[in-house]
Amino acid sequence: MDEAARQSLLPPGIVPFEGFLSPQEEAATATILDAGEWSTELKRRVQHFGYRYDYKARAVAPDAYLGPLPPWLGVFAKRLMKDGYCENLPDQVIANEYLPGQGISAHVDCVPCFDDTIVSISLLSACEMVFRDLHGPGTCGVVLHPRSGLLLMGSGRYDWTHEIPARKSDIVNGVKTVRSRRISLTFRKVIASART
Repeated sequence: MDEAARQSLLPPGIVPFEGFLSPQEEAATATILDAGEWSTELKRRVQHFGYRYDYKARAVAPDAYLGPLPPWLGVFAKRLMKDGYCENLPDQVIANEYLPGQGISAHVDCVPCFDDTIVSISLLSACEMVFRDLHGPGTCGVVLHPRSGLLLMGSGRYDWTHEIPARKSDIVNGVKTVRSRRISLTFRKVIASART
């Protein structure tokens, strides 16, 4: 099954989009992140912007505010609104680094913490994201290409888990694609009640 056919089978509210970042923006973003401090609190390295997300409590604590998004991320947050992917300006970003063989387990982003729209931007390497229906046997996947975005909202946000299988390669259109280092930027809007 080709990529277009696979995308047509995605649940409502899961919308991949290509070319959100230019190659220059991708390279500059990776350089800025690597000049910053990566946290090793998880199996993969992460950086938090806007608000720190507490993975153990699955919450945004009242003292989690880190300050406004830095200008280089603010540009992307405003572009997500201008391009119609977000109704509210994102104010929280997590940068995740995935080395070959690393992934993230099936989950739904914290419902009481963040509003209806989650957007993930991919940098440096492609990988497959897998979705599983919380209410049935349904499963599907989509390839996340470098510089592309993925919108999760509505049913796709709340009724389906998403995950990146921990493996070193993916089979795309019958072709083995080897992963290299990947960075994702996940943009979210913190719900005010989650901060109190």
